[in-house]
Amino acid sequence: MGAIAVTMHPALAAGRAAVITGGASGIGLAAAKRFIALGMKVCLADTNDAALAAAVAALGAPAGTALAVRTDVSQLADVQRLKETAYATFGEVAVLMNNAGTAPGGGPWDHYERWRRVLDVNLWGVINGVQTFAQAMIDQKTPGAIISTGSKQGITCPPGDTAYNVSKAGVKVLTEALAHELRNVPGCRISAHLLVPGFTFTGITRPRRAEKPDAAWWPEQVVDMMVERMSAGDFYIICPDNDVTTPVDHKRIQWAAEDIIQNRPALSRWHPDYKDAFAAFMKA
Repeated sequence: MGAIAVTMHPALAAGRAAVITGGASGIGLAAAKRFIALGMKVCLADTNDAALAAAVAALGAPAGTALAVRTDVSQLADVQRLKETAYATFGEVAVLMNNAGTAPGGGPWDHYERWRRVLDVNLWGVINGVQTFAQAMIDQKTPGAIISTGSKQGITCPPGDTAYNVSKAGVKVLTEALAHELRNVPGCRISAHLLVPGFTFTGITRPRRAEKPDAAWWPEQVVDMMVERMSAGDFYIICPDNDVTTPVDHKRIQWAAEDIIQNRPALSRWHPDYKDAFAAFMKA
């Protein structure tokens, strides 16, 4: 038997409009290119005017279908202006992609100012997006989608950049609650999705590497999976990469959850007393 065709998510339709934060590069720009290819209109939001202009030029979009709005997502007034501009230009918003992010943050007791910046952008940026756009999208009575970009670091919480982990854990919790609330609003046709990329060659990783590592996915691969999985109705879109498979991701997530159930030390995956037990669990 052949593969079963998946119907495209109804928000991803020609003529509909998408707002993408962090849209000037990486996964955001890759999503914009995919949406334009589907015949959609896009509004790119980012903090750098030159990068936004270059991104819009790179889209090669038909006249009147691509818009750039300089936006600091940590500032509610900026996000409200983004909404007003998108609605004034396109008349509706079918997709909100809360994708803007930054790193690094800091450990539990260092780099306080970086903590503030990472939480302001990664978490408050998503809060601002949902608070600003969700009700208007519900009120349209048309199919739509709100996608938030999370991270595996917000699920398994590896040692290192605690601030980043906290921000992405917050995005996960917020987006889960958003999905629950949306499905309980009578007549609501908006779905929510948590996009969790694997190792991806983007603006956050690129400063450390001139060329894409073999283990990393391209942003376009992440977007391909996002479109496929949201069209299938999935909430959790946890992407593998060229090094980490989906079964490995699932086992790592399971081990992290079982720290609580089994009353192990916090982050036992990285605790020397549990090194052998974790290795055996992954091989089982």
